Amino acid sequence: MANGGPVEHGYPHLETVRAAVTALYRRLSYDTVRAFSVSVAPADVAFCDTDDLHLGSQRVARELVRHYRLPDARLIVGFREMTHAANVELAAGPEYFVELNDRFRTHRRDIGAALAHEVAHVYLHRLGLSFPGTRENEILTDTTATYLGAGWLLLDAFREDGASSQKLGYLTPEEFGYVLAKRSLAFGEDPSVWFTSAQAYTAYTKGVALARLDEQQPPLVSAGWAGRRRYARDRRHAEDHRGSAGRPDVPYSFTADGGGPLRVSFPCPTCRQRIRVPVKGRVRARCGLCRTVLECDT
Repeated sequence: MANGGPVEHGYPHLETVRAAVTALYRRLSYDTVRAFSVSVAPADVAFCDTDDLHLGSQRVARELVRHYRLPDARLIVGFREMTHAANVELAAGPEYFVELNDRFRTHRRDIGAALAHEVAHVYLHRLGLSFPGTRENEILTDTTATYLGAGWLLLDAFREDGASSQKLGYLTPEEFGYVLAKRSLAFGEDPSVWFTSAQAYTAYTKGVALARLDEQQPPLVSAGWAGRRRYARDRRHAEDHRGSAGRPDVPYSFTADGGGPLRVSFPCPTCRQRIRVPVKGRVRARCGLCRTVLECDT
């Protein structure tokens, strides 16, 4: 939790975020991911200063447990002084003890955001899905909360001005915006209408721009002129040399296995699973993981 200190911006964790989206689709399946097509509603996790602290926290926790479809999980919420925003004890269940930073006693509007992250920990724990390393696993948790419809609360808790700042979660504001944008493009849901933080809205618009750029990379037909020209040059090089290991500055790579026809591999713009198709002009590809149909000019 950044509380008054500097807030990191940009996309330093982008590759881990993208890997987390792919891992979600692989572990949950297309149908389960689609079951989260409706986000947590602001009214369901609203918390005003006149609400009882403990009863209100338990109410919000129950709503998030319901959203994550954990009907037999019960969260016991308490408060104490700590460095981080919150902590959850991942035991066997069905009861899970969550501790929130004492700061939330007087910043109750952000209790839903803190609990969205902690309940996502419980969800992933029950799935048996994790990444190696604490930081990578926290990024997976933030990405899961956001892609499954609760993480917009985490981005909305971001506030920054000349005198103070606050940010929850491990992703940067722009990375939260990117995952929210990927969700919006997949489900047709616009989260921007729920933001109470102007800084959160700005971060979301930056994330939207990057997410749309994913859909404009060759060999997709929506790629821009410069990208198509670069792709054609790289394809000629691959044809002359029977495949190529690829370049780090482009998302695609060419291969020609065993002297067979040239193929191009590229990430699905929705789930980031790599798709491999023959190089033969206009083709339609269907991602086997998220079922997105892609128009390509290979």
